[in-house]
Amino acid sequence: MEKKMMILGASALQVPAIKKAKEMGYKIILVDYDENAVGFELADVKLVVSTLDQDEVYRQALIYKPDVVITSTSDGPVRTAAYVNEKLGKKPDLSYKDSLCATIKSHMRNRLKENGVPIPKYYAVSDYEGFKEAVQKLNGYCIVKPADNAGSRGVLLVDVAEYMSGRRQTGRTDGVESKSDKYSETEQDLDNKLKNMYEYSLGNSKNGTVMVEEFMTGKEVSVEAMTVNGETRIITITDKYITPPPYFVELAHCEPSMLDDEVQAQIKKVALNAIKAIELQNGPSHTEIKITKDGLKVVELAARLGGDFITSKLVPLSTGIDMVGASVQLAVGENIDIEHKCNRGAAIHFLQAEEGIIKRIIVPDEVYDLQGVEEVIIYKNAGENVHGTKSSNDRLGHIITSADTADEAMKTGKMALDMIVVETE
Repeated sequence: MEKKMMILGASALQVPAIKKAKEMGYKIILVDYDENAVGFELADVKLVVSTLDQDEVYRQALIYKPDVVITSTSDGPVRTAAYVNEKLGKKPDLSYKDSLCATIKSHMRNRLKENGVPIPKYYAVSDYEGFKEAVQKLNGYCIVKPADNAGSRGVLLVDVAEYMSGRRQTGRTDGVESKSDKYSETEQDLDNKLKNMYEYSLGNSKNGTVMVEEFMTGKEVSVEAMTVNGETRIITITDKYITPPPYFVELAHCEPSMLDDEVQAQIKKVALNAIKAIELQNGPSHTEIKITKDGLKVVELAARLGGDFITSKLVPLSTGIDMVGASVQLAVGENIDIEHKCNRGAAIHFLQAEEGIIKRIIVPDEVYDLQGVEEVIIYKNAGENVHGTKSSNDRLGHIITSADTADEAMKTGKMALDMIVVETE
């Protein structure tokens, strides 16, 4: 009997899972809204449908009758996969109710809070007045983000004190305002700025909810884990390197973590409690944690593989574990192997540029000659616009490196990054 698998998402990050499913002999029914998505080249059935359109994906599932519906590295499709699998009467690895807690930040925060998992102070708002009130409660210094998006889209730092200070120093330039006029104008400008921030974040939210959260400072990591029959095993901890405010875009990752053993033990404990709270039964997870002066706090949790090539490239290089393959095997009820085969270092660095139009990107041959360079991929072409680095979509390419240790892998990646020339105008 023909085995069929419906995979939600056909981007480059989903390709490893698609290839694994094909190796296992499955006919692939691939779903993506982008008819030019690279994964469609591997599809047996190509469906140009939004992976967030739960009812349409379910309708297509009734037509093609897949044995299982899965996704790999995207948050939104996790909900759709859970919804469709439940409607098809398949035993859920994550129920639809619990999938909301793994993909929508307001639900996630509420669930983690109920279960005593440490999180930042937060407010979920759906209008501008609620947004202003939340900003005030957090003393005008906080993070604003859409409740249901990823890749740093719509994420901003709100810093009222800095803005007010700058405006008061500048003031008006016509030389006729009174002190009260100046402050009135400053407050109006502040209101306009806050409204722009709210609308920017709201514009990246699909459900109309914006999160206003305590700004956390400190080292950030992600925890890559696999849950089998309700029991979770930590695979590795990944150190993360992020742009400074006001945007928060991930520019590098390396593993295993270079933090001391005691901190890593605390990180694992928090991650396990967070995963337990969302009641994941089977499947991978990616938990982001911040090490703040007040202790560890969960940034976000995802019931999927980590993106940015963390689980598809870095984990195999550093541990020898094929998490992508294991997640596909687990989805169809097969036994998986998640035992460490090695203990090496692996890193990824992302290429960025200032705002402008790309003239050319030069990757010297010497980059490929560096020992430990595993892969160099450029995403953008000459003539394309660069908007700075405001979200993960603005990154120009990546370099993956490996070495005996994480520190050595990072140093090689940084050396290679410095050798690449990006010319813009």
